[in-house]
Amino acid sequence: QVQLVESGGKAVQPGESLRLSCVTSGFTFAHHAMAWLRQVPGKGLERVASITMGTSRWYADSVRGRFTISRDNAKNSTYLQMDSLKVEDTAVYYCQRVIGAIRGQGTQVTVST
Repeated sequence: QVQLVESGGKAVQPGESLRLSCVTSGFTFAHHAMAWLRQVPGKGLERVASITMGTSRWYADSVRGRFTISRDNAKNSTYLQMDSLKVEDTAVYYCQRVIGAIRGQGTQVTVST
């Protein structure tokens, strides 16, 4: 059974940093591209970053230069380092296995003064 479990979300102030983690199981993690998505209530899912098997990375314009996606195949995990957080980064963040668009339950990130 494929499982993805996100953690690390919490309430922070603008300018602060957070590191989200996603631990996976039930599939060969090293053979899959992974992504991080986010969703604001009432809006659709937005892909913010992705990483291939070969660690090539892509970022949405809204987060490029502030967010960094990484992976640790030995730990079956992917991470999203978020720096210089803005109020508009407030959302539920999900990690996703790209093939099959399978995602976890999400973790809430709230950025406010």
